[in-house]
Amino acid sequence: MALLWTQSAHGHGIAGNRYFAGTITFDDPAVADELILSYLDCPTQGSNVAENRINGAFARLLTPTLAFTIDSAWVHQNWPTGHTSGFDKTNIGLKYEAYRDNRHEALVSVGLAWGIGHSGAVAIGADAPHTIQPGIFFGKGFGDLPDSFSWLRGFAVTGSVVDEVPIGSGGTALAPNPVAGGFNNVFSPAVETMHWGFSIQYSTLYLTSRFDGGPPKEEPLNQLVPLVEFRFDSPRS
Repeated sequence: MALLWTQSAHGHGIAGNRYFAGTITFDDPAVADELILSYLDCPTQGSNVAENRINGAFARLLTPTLAFTIDSAWVHQNWPTGHTSGFDKTNIGLKYEAYRDNRHEALVSVGLAWGIGHSGAVAIGADAPHTIQPGIFFGKGFGDLPDSFSWLRGFAVTGSVVDEVPIGSGGTALAPNPVAGGFNNVFSPAVETMHWGFSIQYSTLYLTSRFDGGPPKEEPLNQLVPLVEFRFDSPRS
């Protein structure tokens, strides 16, 4: 049955000759039908707890440049005093491709998401009130640079800035109690937080001959996009 319903997959996040590879910790500038599942294993909160996350995000095109989005995550935390787990807050929204310049390898999208209040688990500190999350997502490749800077043509940057504005005072969370060896219920204040990040990417497509009348044939040089990504959370208080 799956074979009968199979359709061709098409790359997205492409502006001109530039493919903007998606990152793990923030959204890319493309608008497309997609399902993203990612796993993260990292220390957090001053390395007092190890957190395992399975992130899920789904986007469905409503028009060629407008998509409906929904995302959430399952989180498991290992504290010195025990374990907690549960779902993160669920967000739904719209994302719109606002600007495209194929000649100059530029792509910009804007989004507006609604964080559903108290949809996350108290156990992982995700019992937050409703939030409004306007954001901008961008990508710019340097393939249009002149010959004197041809060595920079393979580079590109992508980035995301999302302002999470709470509507409400806060929620509750579990805080570790080292003395009792358990957890206490505490008030978790709602704080406006700027989520922002960027990546530096390099398309190895630019290491090959791209202007000889056809696509490069050398493998794997025409397939790789190594990158380094950075993500930050900046609370307003």
